[in-house]
Amino acid sequence: MALENENLPAPPRHIAIIMDGNGRWAKKRGLPRTAGHSAGAEAFRRIANYCRSLGVEYLTVYAFSTENWKRSQEEVGGIMLLLRKYLEEALLDMEKNRVRFRFFGDLSRLSPQLQKLCHDAENRSVSYDVQVNFCLNYGGRDEIVRAARAFAQEVAEGKRRPEDLTEGLFSNYLYSAGVPDPELIIRPSGEMRTSNFLLWQSAYAEYVFMDVLWPDFGPEDLDKAIAEYHRRSRRFGGV
Repeated sequence: MALENENLPAPPRHIAIIMDGNGRWAKKRGLPRTAGHSAGAEAFRRIANYCRSLGVEYLTVYAFSTENWKRSQEEVGGIMLLLRKYLEEALLDMEKNRVRFRFFGDLSRLSPQLQKLCHDAENRSVSYDVQVNFCLNYGGRDEIVRAARAFAQEVAEGKRRPEDLTEGLFSNYLYSAGVPDPELIIRPSGEMRTSNFLLWQSAYAEYVFMDVLWPDFGPEDLDKAIAEYHRRSRRFGGV
């Protein structure tokens, strides 16, 4: 797929984003936090469409963490309603957008209706090319523990031996099995931490932290992050 702006360098194959700053965006405007999440959902649509136009193959977004359940019931409920609305619309437009959906995280804590929407979106989009991975009820440490337990269970059942374990094999037990690691991870909002996001997969990712709240994040900000990525020297531990 051709770049919209031919002067831009080619984007990384896989970009991941910590969508941060919705609450602060709303507070600055005297609005409820749910309004910030609604604006953040629109920012996601904007960036997902732009990534598709640039030819990004994989986009992974941090939609809801295992720690976010600690927020108020009203805020959590609002986030879940927005996600449900987005998935319902996505299912209607799936043929037009041709985006493949994957969900990283423990979906069992979600409502049965939302779980069904997630599974339907995955099943109906399995043959599409551009892939969006939603990290939903996701935590990097939780993912690694679950993967370790799955391998240990196979050892206990005699299907594996402890010495079989390699980095490549372990990756197959993660939610992201079969997905290449992200080359670029973007965190808007001015915060500078990883927040338990893709801890295994981000071992050699380039992080770009940006002082813009997620609802205000636009294509020009993504262009800046990609340009910064290309300024980095990626040596993977070498010289």
